[in-house]
Amino acid sequence: RFELVQALRQIILGLSPSISEEVKYGGILFAATKPFCGVFSYAKHVSLEFGEGASLPDQFKVLEGEGKFRRHIKLSSGQDISGKHVREYLTLAFKASSQP
Repeated sequence: RFELVQALRQIILGLSPSISEEVKYGGILFAATKPFCGVFSYAKHVSLEFGEGASLPDQFKVLEGEGKFRRHIKLSSGQDISGKHVREYLTLAFKASSQP
């Protein structure tokens, strides 16, 4: 799981030099002007969480969750990063968090 977390960190931090990371709630939270995603490692998968995920367009139908706001993408391997279009969702979440 470490390699998967590191790959996600590289993608997220590569979106903008303004992004900061913080270890919190058992994972890593990423923020620009405000928090926009988090990476959490579990025994069998890594979860990429979006606090405002319900408002993201789900073009590829990979967002999971039924909550009022949060959505996540479960990743089991490095291939899931491209297969589940992670970069596109991260870009959408980052841009949405940067809006006033």
